[in-house]
Amino acid sequence: MPTVITTDKLTKRFGAFIAANELTFEVEKGEIFGFLGANGAGKTTAMRMLCGLLSPSSGAATVAGFDVYTQTEKIKQNIGYMSQKFSLYDDLTVSENIRFYAGIYGMSIPAIKTKTTQLLEELQLQKEAKTLVKELPLGWKQKLAFSVSIVHDPSIVFLDEPTGGVDPVTRRQFWDLIYAAADKGVTIFVTTHYMDEAEYCNRVSIMVDGVISALDSPAKLKEQYNAHNMEDVFYELARNAKRKAD
Repeated sequence: MPTVITTDKLTKRFGAFIAANELTFEVEKGEIFGFLGANGAGKTTAMRMLCGLLSPSSGAATVAGFDVYTQTEKIKQNIGYMSQKFSLYDDLTVSENIRFYAGIYGMSIPAIKTKTTQLLEELQLQKEAKTLVKELPLGWKQKLAFSVSIVHDPSIVFLDEPTGGVDPVTRRQFWDLIYAAADKGVTIFVTTHYMDEAEYCNRVSIMVDGVISALDSPAKLKEQYNAHNMEDVFYELARNAKRKAD
């Protein structure tokens, strides 16, 4: 499979502090790539560089074929992003939110109409199309936010702890949406604090104190660290971490 994210010794310094230190990895098209790390590990800094929001200090990286130094606007146009904090507009309806973000991403009016109908059907929200987003249950909001983040059919979507605060059933349903997107060729770059979700990823990277301490499939990482689950792997790697805030 072609690679859609490539980094080579990608580094970010803030004065004498090295937040992310010589990160080198690749992510393939359609892959579900878990990006894990305790508070202070540097994963937020790394994600911001890959999203074109923070300029690296040194090293190299491309995202969707675009350079993180010189083509940040191109990167932003070709990725989706969803944060843990709900980012849609509470005082707009479900369909208004879809149309608004599709317009921001530069979609044509006919394409916006088609996509709005399609998303409402896929999410089974036809009856709630004119409902204000603030009136939706949290699980529906999260699923809507994910769908809106890929409304423009980006090659990559960055998910920053997308299931925080939702119940296990809703988390499982949310991951069904992730699998469906990956099956269509969308690359999923996801951070999570739920170690059971790490098991759902094709590969997992674990950062500790600014460096990547492990990177492989969940099965191989568990075998390598003689662990029963990913929580044990994470604890083994992160227990001696020195940083406390990211």
